[in-house]
Amino acid sequence: MINFFQNKENNKKDINKYSKIAALLIHAAKIDEVYEEKEKNIIKKTLIELGAESSNLDKFIEEALIIEENSNQILDFTREVKNISYSDKVKIIESLWKIIYSDNSADIYETNLMRRLGGLLYIDTKIMGDLKEKIKKELGK
Repeated sequence: MINFFQNKENNKKDINKYSKIAALLIHAAKIDEVYEEKEKNIIKKTLIELGAESSNLDKFIEEALIIEENSNQILDFTREVKNISYSDKVKIIESLWKIIYSDNSADIYETNLMRRLGGLLYIDTKIMGDLKEKIKKELGK
């Protein structure tokens, strides 16, 4: 009986965790006012790489869309992300760069967002730059 309640509590934590991560990724995708299918696919792939069950992806993204639409600052998204492991933060940053460069360019709003996120998530600026260059190189930019 106790396991049942613990599983429900863990499930709520997972929904909150993955929904906040997805909200951050969606926010980055929407910042240039174009939210495309390739960006959605990057978000889904990232959530799976971070340990989300593929059967719950739609639920996480649905919740994330609501969170993102109702938020007026990135602090709402980053609070949850701050609590995950450093390697997962790096995966998220890498995915954010993939989202930003999915349309072949980064505008000032996108680069400003990444600069702010680096500070909020305590990611070294060298690592931020290295990840950016890695993604640009992978995409042939």
